[in-house]
Amino acid sequence: MTAEHSPPEPTVHLVDDEASVRDALAFLMGSHGLAVRSYASGPEFLAALDAAPLRGCILLDVRMEPMSGLQVHDELLARAIHLPVLFLTGHGDIPMAVDALQKGAFDFLEKPFTGDALVQRVQRALALEASHHAQRADHLQERNRMDSLTEREHAVMLLVAAGKLNKVIADELCVSVRTVEVHRARVFAKLGVRSSAEVATVLTRLEQDASSARGHKV
Repeated sequence: MTAEHSPPEPTVHLVDDEASVRDALAFLMGSHGLAVRSYASGPEFLAALDAAPLRGCILLDVRMEPMSGLQVHDELLARAIHLPVLFLTGHGDIPMAVDALQKGAFDFLEKPFTGDALVQRVQRALALEASHHAQRADHLQERNRMDSLTEREHAVMLLVAAGKLNKVIADELCVSVRTVEVHRARVFAKLGVRSSAEVATVLTRLEQDASSARGHKV
């Protein structure tokens, strides 16, 4: 795989309009072995999102120009981008913190904070994103397996998931029991399952994922 087509590396995306702060935080993250990328403004960061998918977590300064950290966060939500966001601010604003957390921010740190405390929270955010990324990869694989089913295999799968016996399925589809057995075996092989209960579990999980995705678009 070439570097051009390599998956994005989990990275700490640091967005702050003060160069000295960016440099200090980038050094701190790097000294703990964390990949970091800095952005001088919200629009610069959003432009990077437009250019390619990103992984990792986001450190957002609250008070920036021309977009505040809160405005950047709102734009991320509008785009259905759910990387963990940690807000940094030197201004104690509890309502602002509550609003950010209610909108799904991972954490809110008031300056000054210790380097160790920040790194620990960043590491937790990266671990959370890695877990979510792995889950999405597993679900995508399940969706691809489901899409590989033929129309008849899909019909058999739905009846198998409902717990119906081969003879009942054969009667409903007007085919032989042997044909159902063949299709059932192919469904199990393609989905990587061993029982009708597992088929039902995969189907339920994919339906929940689809419902969640529709909810994010509302």
